[in-house]
Amino acid sequence: MSSEYKTRRTFAIISHPDAGKTTLTEKLLLTGGAIRMAGAVKTRGDARRARSDWMKIEQERGISVTSSVMTFEYDGKTCNLLDTPGHEDFSEDTYRTLTAVDSAIMVIDAAKGIESQTRKLFEVCRLRDIPIITFVNKVDREGRDAFEVMDEIQEALALDVTPMVWPVGMGTDFKGCYDLVNNIYHTSSRQGGGYDTKIACSGLDDSQLDDLVPSGILEPMRENAELAVAGYPEFDLTSYREGHLTPVIFGSALKDYSIEPLINFIVKNAPEPRPSQAASRSVEPAEDKVSGFIFKVQANMDKNHRDRVAFMRLCSGSFKRGMKLKQVRTGKDVQMHSPIFFLAQDREIADDASPGDVIGIPNHGTVRVGDTFTEGEALKFTGLPAFAPEILRRVRLGDSTRIKQLRSALEDFAEEGLIQVFKPAIGSNWIVGVVGILQLDVLADRGKAEYKIDISYEPIPYQLANWVKADDPIKLKAFLDANRNNIVHDRDDRPVFLSKSPWELNYTTEKNPDIQFLKTRELD
Repeated sequence: MSSEYKTRRTFAIISHPDAGKTTLTEKLLLTGGAIRMAGAVKTRGDARRARSDWMKIEQERGISVTSSVMTFEYDGKTCNLLDTPGHEDFSEDTYRTLTAVDSAIMVIDAAKGIESQTRKLFEVCRLRDIPIITFVNKVDREGRDAFEVMDEIQEALALDVTPMVWPVGMGTDFKGCYDLVNNIYHTSSRQGGGYDTKIACSGLDDSQLDDLVPSGILEPMRENAELAVAGYPEFDLTSYREGHLTPVIFGSALKDYSIEPLINFIVKNAPEPRPSQAASRSVEPAEDKVSGFIFKVQANMDKNHRDRVAFMRLCSGSFKRGMKLKQVRTGKDVQMHSPIFFLAQDREIADDASPGDVIGIPNHGTVRVGDTFTEGEALKFTGLPAFAPEILRRVRLGDSTRIKQLRSALEDFAEEGLIQVFKPAIGSNWIVGVVGILQLDVLADRGKAEYKIDISYEPIPYQLANWVKADDPIKLKAFLDANRNNIVHDRDDRPVFLSKSPWELNYTTEKNPDIQFLKTRELD
């Protein structure tokens, strides 16, 4: 078996909205040579759109609403960067993306510290023991004291912290960043400019710094940096990889500060592909036979071709273009004719791939999230969640002659994980469920752009949706028959109980002890 997988670094970037995640993504791609020019996220004009935000609604709102995959080479390593949605409404897609990575960069705004979405995403990483690197962004603006930010990470997230790059001043006093590990001062050749100058130092007391930084900024920085090095634990690779310690890098993605130390840390210290847990056993990346799982499906990435691409994380074996793999759910062999690597919506044919890589499989609706592909073994990778939706609406179609297009759109978007679609046991109108209100806007926007349909919504009297199951099929049937007005079925015909309030759900649960009401389920 080839050890090629050891050169792979597959990581995600997680953050609260507006912490600067998309800008950081761009700068990492620029540093890695994957793009020639980084475009500010909110800049007008197609030539300077954020490369990882390719959907029309993303470009208009300046946010990421789908998970993009970008592959690039850096310092002899293949980096697979998964840019997750920062918007709180897109947690389901984000959670699934985090099942496909081996480490993560957590981006924190220096002024705001740890925000709610950051905390939620961190907890998902903790559940999976994903190592975290912390990038404290926007130090070129006024922000919190560096110790305050470090202590908040330590206390709020129960993590040990190790400072790796320290700010030299902050806000209007910002003069650059000091790499505490390599003793390199990163600064700019022009006042307030972006990073373009690197100065090797003998240490924090190097006299070169006295000539470059005003004493009123330099002396407090020296004192604080020395205190930080002495007061926080030293970097420990094992502790970091086990998810107990996070290295902290202060920088400014917008002005290119600390991008190099960040990507250098990833290629040197972030873990290579780890074993993947299947229902029957743990799958090692060094195994000879190919295996992988689908964590995302994206419809209409190329609006001219109505395509559908499934994103597969390879877990083991040496993948070759044209090979046949067994789709475990259906038992059918599928030939991998045109697998692809991604740079956002740009793509190239993947002739071969190794564990840790993410490849795209073009298909016509036959592949879904949660599917496992192998060279024959009936594996089922675990840990891909489906969440009960928190917002429910009845779908209304502006033009009733376009019912076929509506059905096609709902099926595609449900397969993608953007929405969940339910068919009532009584009545004919579809109900859609989402985990966040913005997804309804995206559904309407993409319905119009990609399927030429006008979608609107009506409220329904239900707040909660729970999958129902029971060990005894007779008891389950009796429950479904007795509650037909509250029952809908998902796209796989699983029964779902809709309740008007938490009180109604609790009451129904107590009255039916043999029935399980599930908020989450493993994808089949």
